[in-house]
Amino acid sequence: MPSSPTEVSTTLFTPVDEEAAYAEAVARFLDSPRPDTVPVWVGGRADLLSAVRLAAGLYDGIARPEPYARGVLLGGDELPAGLRSLMAPLALQWLDEKELSGELLQSAPGGRSLLVVAAYPRLTADPVLEIVRQAGPGEDRRVAFLTGRDAASLAWFTAKQFCRPDPGVDASGLFTSTDRPEALGAVEVYDDRALERRDIGAELLGRRWRRVLLQGHGRDDSVNLADFTVCGLNPEAPRRPDLLGPRCAYGPDCYKPNEKLIPLNRVSAVEIVLSSCNNGPFADAVAYDPKYQLMLNAIDGAARDVVAAPTVHDSARPENTAWMNAVAAGSPSVTGLNAAISGAQPDPAYWHFGMADDRGSEPRPVPQVPDPLVLSTSARLTAYLAGGLLPERHALRPRLTKFAGKVERWVTRQATAAEGEPAILRALSDDLQSLDHVISRQIVENPETEFTDCHAYFGLRSTVAPESVSEVRCPCGRPARQFVKRALVPTALDTVCTVCIRCGDMAYRTDGAPEVRVEAAGEEVRAGETLHARVRVRSERRGPVRIGMFVPRHLRSDCTVTPSASKVRATAGQWHEAEFSLVVDAGAHPQAYYFTAFAVQDLGLSVARWDFGVLPAGGPAERPGT
Repeated sequence: MPSSPTEVSTTLFTPVDEEAAYAEAVARFLDSPRPDTVPVWVGGRADLLSAVRLAAGLYDGIARPEPYARGVLLGGDELPAGLRSLMAPLALQWLDEKELSGELLQSAPGGRSLLVVAAYPRLTADPVLEIVRQAGPGEDRRVAFLTGRDAASLAWFTAKQFCRPDPGVDASGLFTSTDRPEALGAVEVYDDRALERRDIGAELLGRRWRRVLLQGHGRDDSVNLADFTVCGLNPEAPRRPDLLGPRCAYGPDCYKPNEKLIPLNRVSAVEIVLSSCNNGPFADAVAYDPKYQLMLNAIDGAARDVVAAPTVHDSARPENTAWMNAVAAGSPSVTGLNAAISGAQPDPAYWHFGMADDRGSEPRPVPQVPDPLVLSTSARLTAYLAGGLLPERHALRPRLTKFAGKVERWVTRQATAAEGEPAILRALSDDLQSLDHVISRQIVENPETEFTDCHAYFGLRSTVAPESVSEVRCPCGRPARQFVKRALVPTALDTVCTVCIRCGDMAYRTDGAPEVRVEAAGEEVRAGETLHARVRVRSERRGPVRIGMFVPRHLRSDCTVTPSASKVRATAGQWHEAEFSLVVDAGAHPQAYYFTAFAVQDLGLSVARWDFGVLPAGGPAERPGT
């Protein structure tokens, strides 16, 4: 276990009270090729002196941060000259604050990183909100913020940006009262069970952390971790009586047990991620006096990087997984967190205070919606079960209902993050292949099953989409029309229909199911002989396709189909085929018949028909009418 963060003397930071002395110290620091101490203007604040000592064991040297392409300083005239000088090398180009807008991140490809610097009262929704919105995941646009409750806090936060974390401080912890994630890599997870059994306050305050994520319900002032409360109160900050305060602002008691309060500015961590709602609100959108604000209290402490949320959001398993992946990869937290949550809300939920370099880094891809196979399976199950296609006593209904429960869980963001998309797709594919096999066997045993009639069933609840109508050629060589019947209700499926001027409705397939074509050695066969047929299938997805063939009921006693079913391993977009033989008995009645080929993949069903005639056994015979 890392050593405890006992306050010790430090030479890495040099606290300065007087503005003039601070300006001189900054000049010496910037002029020195190898400075060994960073000046900190503390403005007489005892809490900042305490934070300087607390940070002693977190950082082991000085490293000037990589400058951002552009910087904007809001209210610079209100800041000490020495602080403005210390900020100068943090951006290659400094813009006038009137130029601050979301458009700054739209221009200058290759130079879209922006550093916004301001004392907290200047961080208002206009114009900062648009900046946060423009710095979304997947874009080459990065924004970071330097702030503090006043000039002294901002000076302290800026000084920490010049420090290099001690490589020996490598512990990372995820503390959550709303999730039970599996630990990834070296991250230690403390969920609600740990919160009940252990003194989390002592563990959080008693260790040095490289990265910490705190997740729970709360507001500006606190994050709830079961009976423990991460507290934003800085007793040294002045009270603003014109603003609302939490319960403790009006009396001696907290709304939670006092002995389980965790002062955030006493947490010894290089990075603190606040994964709750409203923990870093815009200055003009606060619920409570900034004296009690979590984000500002973290900045007043030892942390060099603070990730906070300006408004409400619904962080859950995907965000926790993304953060643990970022820890394992040594990549910035904010990029992965915003990528993960972008499927749940349109704007970035997290913003980054500090200058940890995330420029040029791309987050690990996070599925924003489930894989298309999950969605198509869900739609098909809904149609078969809720749409009334399968009767209540159908043999497959219990199994399909159980499978639908699995798929419903897999649709959620939490399941994708918890189980992992590859694992979900493997389990889904296994279930689908098994069910496809069962359905194909049922069709072979009883071709008049509800599955082979599903196209007519859904067609009654659909209407032709006029824009889908096209001219095609039937396998028999004659003109045909193909069109989509668009489902009118969510419990039906779209169907693709092909109608030939001779063969009639010769092919149907539910949307996304394999395309099926049939060919035979001819359009006639003599009783007692064999008609050879080929079934060709082309699927949208790689994987096994079950294929079968059957003849109408009135020919089954006089015809044997061999094999009754087959399987091909399809490559997406390519045609595959299987051979079938129809052995017609010598006693079969001469007349017109047809055979039907079917294909099943991922619960998607297709049928295609071929018309043929049976001639009398023996030699040539005159046909009726000749």
